[in-house]
Amino acid sequence: MKAHVWVMLKSTVLDPQGQTIHRALSSLGYSKIQDVRQGKFFVLELNGLTRDEATQQVERIAKDVLTNPVIEQFRFEILD
Repeated sequence: MKAHVWVMLKSTVLDPQGQTIHRALSSLGYSKIQDVRQGKFFVLELNGLTRDEATQQVERIAKDVLTNPVIEQFRFEILD
C-alpha cells in the first residue's frame, strides 16, 4: 500500500518560488499561465496496516511531520 501526500502553502501565504516560476514561464512565452503555486509531494510506502490504520497514520504524519500548520495545508490519498 502507498500513500501520496501533497503539501501546499495556504492560499493566504505568499509563494515567492511560485512567483519566480511564473515569471520564468512568462519569459519563455507561456503568457496564458495566470498563476503558479509550488508545493511538496511525498510517497509513503506502507506495510502491514489496514486501510483505516494507514489513513490515521498518514494523517498524523502529515500534520505532525510533513507540514507547518501555520502556513501549509495538506491532502493525501491511500493507494492499494
